[in-house]
Amino acid sequence: MAKSSPYTRIREMWDRLSPLPGGKWLFSKALGFSVPYTGSITPRVLELRPGYARVEMNDRRGVRNHLRSIHAIALMNLAEVTSGLAATTTLPDDAKAIVTRLSIDYVKKARGRLTAECTAAPMNAREEREYDVEAVIKDAAGDVVARATARWRVAPSGTGAT
Repeated sequence: MAKSSPYTRIREMWDRLSPLPGGKWLFSKALGFSVPYTGSITPRVLELRPGYARVEMNDRRGVRNHLRSIHAIALMNLAEVTSGLAATTTLPDDAKAIVTRLSIDYVKKARGRLTAECTAAPMNAREEREYDVEAVIKDAAGDVVARATARWRVAPSGTGAT
């Protein structure tokens, strides 16, 4: 039996857990446990399918700055995990991916519950290539608070590229 990639295991875990009562919460906890820094913002995956992710983050003291708004790096963390879920769920088992660049534009102070959304085109893993993937973060009123771009380097898993 062939070993599946982490990307396939993420998709399979989501497909198995998300329809169950509390399944999205359990999936989100498992994600935060397996990627501890991502877990520091306590993301909640609301929707996930190949090429699309929607992830929520609550406003709480642990993610705030001295201006009583959500810290810039917490916003970047939310954008990165959302882009990563959307982008890597398009990858086949014989691929690997890594972020090589992150950039973000902060549009307004972020307060309250935030939702990040990302749509990513399928990434070709037959040759090494970089893809820019944008995640948009909105507040509860639907106002954009930040737009982030993650550059993902994708390559076949047998190469030393990533």
